[in-house]
Amino acid sequence: MKQFKGTRKRGLVLTSAGLQRLQAAILAVEKTQNKGDRFTLEELRIRMNVSTKTLSRLWSLNTGVDQKTLKLCFSAFNLELSSEDYTILNEPNNTPSNKSLSLSVDTEEVNLSQPLYTDLFVNQDHEPLENLWSYPDGPVALDSPFYVDRPPIEELVYREVTQPGSVIWIRAPREMGKSSLVLRLLAFAQMQGYHTVNLNCNQIDASCLTDLNKLLRCLCWRVATELGIDPKLNDNWNEEIGCKISYILYLKSYLLKQLESPVVFVLNDVDSFFEHPEVAQDLFACFRSWYEAARQDTNLQKLRLVVVYSTEVYVWQDINHSPLNIGLPIRLNEFTEKQVEYLAQRHGLNWSADKEVRQLMSLVGGHPALVRIGLYYLCCQAITLENLIEEAIANGGIYRYHLWRHWSILQEKPHLAKAYAEVVTKKQNSSLNPVDVHKLESLGVIRYEGDRILPRCELYRAYFEKQLSTIVE
Repeated sequence: MKQFKGTRKRGLVLTSAGLQRLQAAILAVEKTQNKGDRFTLEELRIRMNVSTKTLSRLWSLNTGVDQKTLKLCFSAFNLELSSEDYTILNEPNNTPSNKSLSLSVDTEEVNLSQPLYTDLFVNQDHEPLENLWSYPDGPVALDSPFYVDRPPIEELVYREVTQPGSVIWIRAPREMGKSSLVLRLLAFAQMQGYHTVNLNCNQIDASCLTDLNKLLRCLCWRVATELGIDPKLNDNWNEEIGCKISYILYLKSYLLKQLESPVVFVLNDVDSFFEHPEVAQDLFACFRSWYEAARQDTNLQKLRLVVVYSTEVYVWQDINHSPLNIGLPIRLNEFTEKQVEYLAQRHGLNWSADKEVRQLMSLVGGHPALVRIGLYYLCCQAITLENLIEEAIANGGIYRYHLWRHWSILQEKPHLAKAYAEVVTKKQNSSLNPVDVHKLESLGVIRYEGDRILPRCELYRAYFEKQLSTIVE
């Protein structure tokens, strides 16, 4: 195997059996020595005596480490490494010899221009790039070469979803890449042999959002139906003991009891629940109860919950009752210069980080959707970067449909439009209603700079300053 200059030889990845054995040992130590609390990455690093970068390689299942490192990690949890725990990366394509792990790998040192998961679900026999270009609307498809990894986020969620009874909270404003990440998380779960259920909460009837009993029954019915199980809600729901206890009993004594493999249940766009604070508090209290009960119940441990939302959760007055202090919190940020440069290269553009990349980012920042739209037009519509920026500032240009969507939302909510007008006109905004600020963040039209609230990018500032000027007092 090829030896890379300046680095140790790396050529082994964990098999799914090895990963499960190591994670089971970690879980056992967490229960006996850490009061059941999960080890942080830093605690694992210290215990295993390896770097956090090495841990990222280890959990990725697609980036090689050396045998000495594997032995060190296993021995830290009183395990002896066996041949079934790992597989060898083959030359010349650096692919695992175990065909069940057909993942793209890079055995060189990791950097942002060569992300760990870029090609995880991508067919390497792609047709020419120009045949792949389509208008970037919605999540990035699994087989698209235009997905940009944001290390260590992918590694963290992949590892966490394999943990018994885990909860993952994925937060970001709209069009920041939540759905694209969820697609890959679900695909990874399916590769592990897990069941998956993906529910958009905007599909739930409004009548359920004001009645906790209806909402819990709706969620249980949806999970059962997606899994091909007869819901039999009336037979397994006792109104006398209340919906909260019925919900837990239904999960552990009926639904999950019938399954051998874990279930990954994704709740997308839970922001709609926040419009009904009392029901939202009770619902997430149920999630917390389930999470705590799962520590002792093997059936409940089969359920892995992923909650996806756009804004800060502001319905809990007491932080001790908030569900956000359980599970793994993930927040998606904007692309960095390196990530934008990488994506431009994926589009066939030979861009420099200190020139073209900065020019585009001076307009749209690192907003994933706006960067993708810009690159699409530069590649497909014979427009120059200079013209793109000039037209966008003048009248919205290629971003006009994106901007119109935001503008129509603001027009429907005059109080929200007025609040945003204060932001884009640089008025004192420290007295803005916190709920309005949360909603503006959910839309993705603002960002924070210390204590200041600013338009997310220059494009938004220039466009909405003109649009909102008529309502500024």
